[in-house]
Amino acid sequence: MSRRTSPQYKTDDRAFPVRIKVLIPEFGLSTLSEDPWRWLDSEIGRGEYATTGARCFIGDAMVLYFRCLEDAGRFMDAFPLPLADDTMASVYSSPALPFGREEEPDVCNLFSSLKPQEAMRRLFSPRPLIDHAGNLPPLPGVYPDQMAPVVRQGSDGLELTMARWGLPTPPQYLVGKKTDRGVTNVRNTRSPHWRRWLAPEHRCLVPFDAFAEPIKGGNVWFHLKDERPAFFAGIYVPVWTSIRKVKDGETTDNLFGFLTTDPNAEVGPIHPKAMPVILTDPEKWDTWLQAPWTIASELQKPLQDGVLKTFVPS
Repeated sequence: MSRRTSPQYKTDDRAFPVRIKVLIPEFGLSTLSEDPWRWLDSEIGRGEYATTGARCFIGDAMVLYFRCLEDAGRFMDAFPLPLADDTMASVYSSPALPFGREEEPDVCNLFSSLKPQEAMRRLFSPRPLIDHAGNLPPLPGVYPDQMAPVVRQGSDGLELTMARWGLPTPPQYLVGKKTDRGVTNVRNTRSPHWRRWLAPEHRCLVPFDAFAEPIKGGNVWFHLKDERPAFFAGIYVPVWTSIRKVKDGETTDNLFGFLTTDPNAEVGPIHPKAMPVILTDPEKWDTWLQAPWTIASELQKPLQDGVLKTFVPS
């Protein structure tokens, strides 16, 4: 737990962009059935939230700052305290994290996948790569909700298949919405929503040649300097039924997304919050596809500095 002080507030607002403001009971927090501080430390984790006292026209209040919407929602479920600011929603956020988005909305929402199928088969030789991708053309620009190839461990061995970019959105962020546009990337693997899809059968490798981060007026593209093969550490959710677009109605799709982590030296100046988890070592590809989560989770870290180079289209 961290206590906010005036010189710290800008740093805290970046680190904890989701905040709730609740009324303190008339006789204090000690009157609650459970100690909120003990709950926060055990369920959210020390250093994963911040607090400050506040005043409003109807009494004493407290503001709690969280890293993601889900943690704020979990607190409100455990402690349904009255809101102190007359808002309709139990959580609200800064412009850095628009309401309804659990993950960073601007992290790598565009990448290219240009490798031909034969090249991907050679990458995993001598193991056979069962090809379910059909006639796969080069994909110079893959956007959210589009189809892209992924490599996963199927029931008959390693397979190359197509999936739709955008994982199922946590249900609490779909209240009042007619569609689920999907979540393209995942940072908080402690979330119960994502934990069910972290076992090897739900992991995949997403082949890419370059990925883009937005800047004013366009995008910066990142790719490996030595052009060696690389994959995003992906999550795969098969046969998921939802309404992605109203005009299409209910569809059943195989979905994918990928993990993000802290940015490295090249990505940080463009996107200081996160970058995709990138795997370039065949050993790590195998670890991601086969190892228990306690081992595979150690791969959720930035790519080493100095490996990426940038390109800005004119």
